[in-house]
Amino acid sequence: MSRTHFIAALLAMGVAVGTLAPLSRPDVAVAAESAVRLPPPALDPPSTAPSETAILAGGCFWGVQGVFQRVKGVTSAVSGYAGGSKTTAHYRRVGEGDTGHAEAVRITYDPRQISYGRLLQIFFSVVHDPTQLNRQGPDTGPQYRSAIMPTTDAQRRVAAAYIAQLGKAKAWPRPIVTRIEPDRGFYPAEAYHQDYLTRHPNEPYIRYNDLPKVAALKAGFPALYRDKSVLVAAR
Repeated sequence: MSRTHFIAALLAMGVAVGTLAPLSRPDVAVAAESAVRLPPPALDPPSTAPSETAILAGGCFWGVQGVFQRVKGVTSAVSGYAGGSKTTAHYRRVGEGDTGHAEAVRITYDPRQISYGRLLQIFFSVVHDPTQLNRQGPDTGPQYRSAIMPTTDAQRRVAAAYIAQLGKAKAWPRPIVTRIEPDRGFYPAEAYHQDYLTRHPNEPYIRYNDLPKVAALKAGFPALYRDKSVLVAAR
């Protein structure tokens, strides 16, 4: 089921804007992916670089971007496509599921404020369910897969070690299916996809699937949460 079909289904059931719980309420609607409490990565070496980049794919990029835009130390979070070629990096084409692309987010961050390992802890804890193969919630297809595209060898080591750590701890009843893939390039998505959660907080899809992730970030990582998103449109 695509996002369009999900929204249509909600409307058909009589779920309209205003019927889902707002972010500030404790009974906020629960998305298909439930937040879990996870330990930080055991391997997470410090970095003194002024800026680094992470590329993560965890289902619909609206929610992934929306979460990381509220993480302290993140200076930019851009929705886009990763894993395929430049010629097929377009929303409708990627939606066909055969381009090799995943909907992904390129996160630029200050490693002196937040480490790569902490970004991965947030990614696995509140952003998505890493046990869902080629899907997240209502969205299905390889373009919604769980994947990490390390941009450095150090990131690859941290990612591999953390997946092994979480697997050994049996944090979920099902195995982790997150893939560590080569960085084949990142292609920003169309302008109308950027800052989508911030610009459309009352859309049923966002209220049901993505606002609970932001609420989980605030509850689970209060020291890393910020109320104001860092927006693509503001750059």
